[in-house]
Amino acid sequence: MKNVIIDDLEYEVIKNYRDALNVEDLTGKITDYFDNFDYILGDYAYGKVRLKGFNEKSNKNFKPINDYSKIDDYIKNNCAYDCRYFIIKRVVEKK
Repeated sequence: MKNVIIDDLEYEVIKNYRDALNVEDLTGKITDYFDNFDYILGDYAYGKVRLKGFNEKSNKNFKPINDYSKIDDYIKNNCAYDCRYFIIKRVVEKK
């Protein structure tokens, strides 16, 4: 997949269902709240993007409610049927 730059940070596009990813919609919306998450899911409801963070189990901030392995269940149970959505992962430079 390709990478995108949002607010000077690089993200890998994991999934872009129905061409949902719009960088302009995300500018200024990915706040420092999302810094501790491995992935960000964005879905569109009523023309607005909603964001939710997810982690892999290896992340020290892991909580079962944000388990990345359950992201498909989250989409099925919490997003509108067949809605546009995307999943991005923050690219962290290795030191």
